[in-house]
Amino acid sequence: MTDAATSARQALRAALSPRSIAVIGASDNEHKIGGRPIAYLGRHGYAGALYPINPSRPEVQGLRTYADLSALPEVPEVAIVAVPGDGAIVAADQCAQAGVKLVVMMSSGFGEVDAEGKRREREMAARARALGMRVVGPNSQGLANFGTGAVLSFSTMFTEVAPQDGPVGIISQSGAMSVIPYGLLRQRGIGVRHSHATGNDCDVTVCELATVVVEDPALRVLLLYLEGVPDPWHLAEAAAIARDRGLPIVALKSGRSAAGQEAAQSHTGALASEDRVVDAFLREHGIWRVQDMRELVDAAELYLKGWKPRGRRLVAISNSGAVCVLTADAASAAGMPLEPLSAGTQAELRTILPGFATTTNPVDITAALLTNSRLFSDILPPIARDPAADAFFVGIAVAGAGYDVPTFAADTARFAQATGKPIVVAAPQPSVAAAFKTHGLSVYATEAEAVGALGQYLSHAELIAAAQARRPALPSPPRAVRPAVMLDEAQSLAWLAGRGVPVARHMLCADEAQARRAFETLGAARVVVKGCTGDASHKSELGLVRLGLQSAEAVAAAYADVVAAASAAGVRLGGVLVAEMVRGERELMIGARLDPVFGPVVLVGDGGKYVEAMPDAEVLLPPFDAAQVERALRRLRIAPLLDGVRGDPPLDVAAFCDAAVAVGALMLDDAAGVTQLDVNPVIVRERGQGCAAVDAVIFHSR
Repeated sequence: MTDAATSARQALRAALSPRSIAVIGASDNEHKIGGRPIAYLGRHGYAGALYPINPSRPEVQGLRTYADLSALPEVPEVAIVAVPGDGAIVAADQCAQAGVKLVVMMSSGFGEVDAEGKRREREMAARARALGMRVVGPNSQGLANFGTGAVLSFSTMFTEVAPQDGPVGIISQSGAMSVIPYGLLRQRGIGVRHSHATGNDCDVTVCELATVVVEDPALRVLLLYLEGVPDPWHLAEAAAIARDRGLPIVALKSGRSAAGQEAAQSHTGALASEDRVVDAFLREHGIWRVQDMRELVDAAELYLKGWKPRGRRLVAISNSGAVCVLTADAASAAGMPLEPLSAGTQAELRTILPGFATTTNPVDITAALLTNSRLFSDILPPIARDPAADAFFVGIAVAGAGYDVPTFAADTARFAQATGKPIVVAAPQPSVAAAFKTHGLSVYATEAEAVGALGQYLSHAELIAAAQARRPALPSPPRAVRPAVMLDEAQSLAWLAGRGVPVARHMLCADEAQARRAFETLGAARVVVKGCTGDASHKSELGLVRLGLQSAEAVAAAYADVVAAASAAGVRLGGVLVAEMVRGERELMIGARLDPVFGPVVLVGDGGKYVEAMPDAEVLLPPFDAAQVERALRRLRIAPLLDGVRGDPPLDVAAFCDAAVAVGALMLDDAAGVTQLDVNPVIVRERGQGCAAVDAVIFHSR
């Protein structure tokens, strides 16, 4: 890291525990934006110097005020700007000139409003950076670190829901989404240390702030709300630090739909990246992406248990047959198999449970629990010893009066401690749930919520382990996407062949005689004749393709037809390709482009002419290896076809994966200048017989 970068990062660390703070626009009313941070700082134990700046009052909230920055006894490390309009920009400029390390700009009316506002905040940030100052915001609700008392925020939530320092951190581009999970976690009794809202991200982004928040040794899980990922290289850095610390990161990224992306742009001006690229990036770096706020919060407490999961086989226990069935459904959806307990375990359970109970898995202890409170404690030890058990679910569908619920809860807690394995409880009755929560167990209202949270936790543990083993490279800021020209098919195939991608044998012809000789030279049973042009990527629609030709005469006639069709369509030809008609078992595709945010991305999936109408593809971020490509293929809907079905032979997946790796290397090569390519179809033969690209389009910037 350069000296400038180190200094910039130090400013972010200072914001989490500043020695001194100025509040520009300080208010005596603690319910106003300029007053609430002062109240919070006093209320939550901030021990540094606090300087309210308000030239019209001698004091605010019992503190002496100052007319301006120059009147302060020292240069504050951090300043809060809570004045409107152009006054906010003036204040930020004055702070930069005075040597303030970081400004939290709460003022709004900038990039979240219009393009002019975006320009103004961008220019303000540039002036600040030139003088060594960082800017959080504008349109920021503020930063809050309850571990140090540095609550530089005006959120009402901290008044409504009492803070408690704890092991969870939250960073969000949205003010509301920095405190909604805070409120939900506090309702569960979970303490939150960090609750930060970066607003418009004109300088300091969620991703960059995460690089210093993950350094906090008290943190055990970090939750992110993202409307865009403007600097994935910072998020990758944060993820690498977090993996080394064993700190999981869970992200809620909005804007999955076109409507959601439009809303995100109007809210914070966030750049809406293609959603599947975001998925691929987060997966690559071990960050778990959730779909909604419930998923963001529900599993949070499971990350705090200190479990070391070794598998995902679930054993379910309930006093309701219906809950057993619903749990099996939920476990199947979460990819958590309910394998039958061993014959020995089942035999032991049958000596304990009534004859009408179920002892396989799920274990239904039935309503007999009402008359024999020992049933629960008696069945837990043999289940704990069973090799099919990686994790446990306990569902108490109905209990209360007549049931020894405190004993059930205590027995479950001892069971959990003895096994050291993940366990969740579902108890819809508040009194029953409270008994289990008293013993520190994770309790949910329904089996779907409990199993869903457990499934997320176990899946994320596997994702982190895979990323840790792979140790993905930290991406650099993407190179600018320069204007590019489309190469014709012959040129595109030559580029691919030069990079190790197998291509169909072909010859470029300038007249009918050459076309005849090409047919004879190739010696293929059938050939294809195609117009070779850099003017059109979809040639079939223009009548520039003839298939299945079996004689030199047919090839010559096709040559003439293609030339005539090109003339009629106004398409310039660089020649006509005669290529072998490759036979194989499946058409797949490889695509790639330079994403303006994430850099090179590669797409692999089902190919052919319906690739756009029925997309079935996965995104990979180079560099990647063949094993990663195969894992991506195994996530496709067509994955069962790879190994052959109904008598079809298995495909040469290895050959296709090697071709995709070669494309990934090409996209990483800045000197090559490739900005986009489509290789569709790639004909994949049966295992051991290879593959061949039969059509390709490359866009090149040089």
